[in-house]
Amino acid sequence: MSDTPIIDKIKARYGDNVLETHNFRGDQTVTVDKSINTDLLQWLRDDPEMDMCFLMDLTCVDYMDRKQARFEVVYHLFSLQHNHRVRIKCPVDEEDCAIETVTPLFKSANWYEREVWDLYGVRFINHPKLKRILLYEGFKGHPLRKDYPVNKRQPLIGPMN
Repeated sequence: MSDTPIIDKIKARYGDNVLETHNFRGDQTVTVDKSINTDLLQWLRDDPEMDMCFLMDLTCVDYMDRKQARFEVVYHLFSLQHNHRVRIKCPVDEEDCAIETVTPLFKSANWYEREVWDLYGVRFINHPKLKRILLYEGFKGHPLRKDYPVNKRQPLIGPMN
């Protein structure tokens, strides 16, 4: 029996769209082309053997010095039924800084995606209400990007009513 059953099933199903995999202390991670993010996450949710009905987290990582795919959108999924988890990573280029939303699959993705948009500037295509969630609308830039100026001053806003 393989010690990476989830990785093996994803590789068998998605083949060349799987860019990289690793398993560290039972924590299985699969990096895939962003074009399959919704199909893969729907399969992981709906397939009875996977049954990953819980989107534990959705975040982003900025690899500023990487030549291609500066960002990675990261999904952490968990199966309550089978007690297994997987991390899915989708590289996103800085020039085409967008990926399809997964809010139709996981309602909790709504605010996670808004947070990633707000702090990293990764746009989620077809998101139902993609707007800032932590910062005010007049805020310039995305402060968790590694090239965001540490001492940048933002415009002052009046009192909130």
